[in-house]
Amino acid sequence: MITNRSVDTPGILQPMTWYRRLPRTVIMLGFVSLFTDLSSEMIYPLLPVFLTNVLGAGPAALGLIEGTAEATASLLKLASGWLSDRTRKRKPLVTIGYGIASLARPLIGLATAWPAVLALRFTDRTGKGIRTSPRDALLADVTPDELRGAAYGVHRAMDHAGAVLGPLAAVVLLRALGLGMRTVFLLAAIPGAIVLAILVFGVHEPDRTHRDDSTRLGSLREAAGPLRPFLTALLIFTLGNSTDAFLLLRLTGAGVGAAAVAGLWAAHNLVRMLANWFGGRLSDRAGRRPMMLTGWTLYAAVYAVFALGHGRTVFIITFLVYGLYFGLTEPVEKAWIADLVPAGGRGAAFGLYHLTVGLAALPASVLFGAIWKIWDAPAAFGAGAILAAAASLMLIRVPHPEQRQG
Repeated sequence: MITNRSVDTPGILQPMTWYRRLPRTVIMLGFVSLFTDLSSEMIYPLLPVFLTNVLGAGPAALGLIEGTAEATASLLKLASGWLSDRTRKRKPLVTIGYGIASLARPLIGLATAWPAVLALRFTDRTGKGIRTSPRDALLADVTPDELRGAAYGVHRAMDHAGAVLGPLAAVVLLRALGLGMRTVFLLAAIPGAIVLAILVFGVHEPDRTHRDDSTRLGSLREAAGPLRPFLTALLIFTLGNSTDAFLLLRLTGAGVGAAAVAGLWAAHNLVRMLANWFGGRLSDRAGRRPMMLTGWTLYAAVYAVFALGHGRTVFIITFLVYGLYFGLTEPVEKAWIADLVPAGGRGAAFGLYHLTVGLAALPASVLFGAIWKIWDAPAAFGAGAILAAAASLMLIRVPHPEQRQG
């Protein structure tokens, strides 16, 4: 039986073998992300309704809130990653970032006007910006090289699990217990408190104050050097990677009802969770480049189907297959970055990675929406497929880890 085989057995389909070899800090950070997303997703799906129906804010206010919040997070990810390299301490920034978000997020339930929500969302995303790059670098710091993909895969899988549980918790509180939205927002403080307890007592950082030259501190320029081909390809890909709301809109236009769309979204997130769990470990064995090429090619194929396909069934099946793309890319991107950059510059490297994605994400959705409006949906999805295919070809220029300098 699979469960009786040795811990050293190489098969990726034996989760309890390689899973047990992951450092405790990786698992604890996974639970941190799970409870953080549970807390966040108790609030986020309800926020548009709360702003418009309760506080009387319009679409312009909602756009200002979300745009300001995400732009702030992208810039802070670069600064906090660099700072964690300079101080050689990642856990304090991770704890501060999660703490700020955990304290600010539930206070939305006390807001009486939309500017207060703007301030709290700004604070929440500030926390995200502070914690993300140091956390990603810490995961690499504590994990053996041969399990690096597995570590990021498990972390992302647990993050997606929280994204599934959060809306379900909100539904139970609203429908089964009959609580109001404000009360649900305030109760989101409970998983936030669990997050802080795990960080304080369960997450341990290795001593990085005395290291050899292989982990020397690097500047942003030195971190960017080996990453430039990868970040260039990622920039092109992200310009074609618009919000998933357009996929849901395409499903609706094909005749999929609102309730079915909600069910498909939940199923999609389950696929993402399972794909990440196994995809990261597979990249440790198959290699980063083959996994990324497969993932980006799959993305291009999905968008091509949404551009050229017809029929509700075709779109539903394709949307579920789309969940596999995340497992082929999300953990692999981070593992590849950690492979390419010396330990002393990983914080800055992850900051550059997140900044690249963040800066390209907004124009990507604007561009997609403009093409859809001027021409039609097939043209927009076709453009996304072409950009993904072009980015896939650019991955050939990204060096293997053993080719890195420094």
